[in-house]
Amino acid sequence: MGQLQQFDGRNAVRTSVRFPMQLAVVLATESGPLEALTVDVSANGLLFSADRLPPVGSRVVFTMTMPSAVMGAANDVMIHCTGRIVRHQHAENALRAAAVIDEYFLKV
Repeated sequence: MGQLQQFDGRNAVRTSVRFPMQLAVVLATESGPLEALTVDVSANGLLFSADRLPPVGSRVVFTMTMPSAVMGAANDVMIHCTGRIVRHQHAENALRAAAVIDEYFLKV
């Protein structure tokens, strides 16, 4: 099992349904842009893998294009999000991080 680093030292309670989706996303981080691939996405956040990880507690900004089938819409939906990294996970020879979404809005 992978090692976890919790932002607050406790296990986060996950209440949203997570959708396993691999979406390319570029996160704006304090140390510059970071190309990543989502592992799963929920209404509250996302789990992503990348070659390097932003520090736990750091702010991230990103835009995701959600497939129309997932959103129940006629067209794909772009969602602009502001959030923060809440934990790191090292699993399956991959670096992963979870980000909680603090704010979001739909881009038209």
